[in-house]
Amino acid sequence: MSLLVPLYVHPAEDPGAWHRLIQAAGRTYGVVLNPANGPGEYPDPAFTAAAGALREAGARLLGYIDTDYGVRERAEIAADMRRHQEWYAADGCFLDRVTATPHALPACRRLVHTLRKLGAGTVVLNPGMHPTPGYARLADLTVTFEGHWSTYVSVFSRPSWATRLPPERLCHLVYGVPEALVPLAVRTASERGAGVSGPVTGELPNPWAELTPALTGTDR
Repeated sequence: MSLLVPLYVHPAEDPGAWHRLIQAAGRTYGVVLNPANGPGEYPDPAFTAAAGALREAGARLLGYIDTDYGVRERAEIAADMRRHQEWYAADGCFLDRVTATPHALPACRRLVHTLRKLGAGTVVLNPGMHPTPGYARLADLTVTFEGHWSTYVSVFSRPSWATRLPPERLCHLVYGVPEALVPLAVRTASERGAGVSGPVTGELPNPWAELTPALTGTDR
């Protein structure tokens, strides 16, 4: 089991969840740091402390960056990457709301190249669906599903190219999972070719405000 953990709640608001995450850091693929829909304008001392503890515990730290489906300028995204590195010592980045279409692939390729040059050791792309296959070749990990458990169990399908990728290159992020079914969600992701997953029990507007029960055995 390998878990990607986006925990979008401030450490001061739910210190217990962050403590449990630090304790279980060795079971994660990576932890997505998201102080302010990105790194924010200034370093956040609470996130600096949490990032330091996670790093000491062996976690890979991924700075959250919103690409706004290709609308944001590459220079803005690069600036976010630098802040994540300088303030939180991020190992890489989690690029959210990534484009998935063929015509936008060259721009995404240039973006990833820029971030690699800045020292992003791990690049995670999150189109939230199966993109044109070229995207997956750019990233260390591609999120090919992000959505509700009810959708995941009823209408999920995957293209043939996804079946040929190593499972450790694909991730499914599923929210709204009944707590008793979280182990099933992890197994389902594995059966569908995703070696990394992140099932949570939370619901919109911010399902990622709660720690996944798959990491600790309980979410309370």
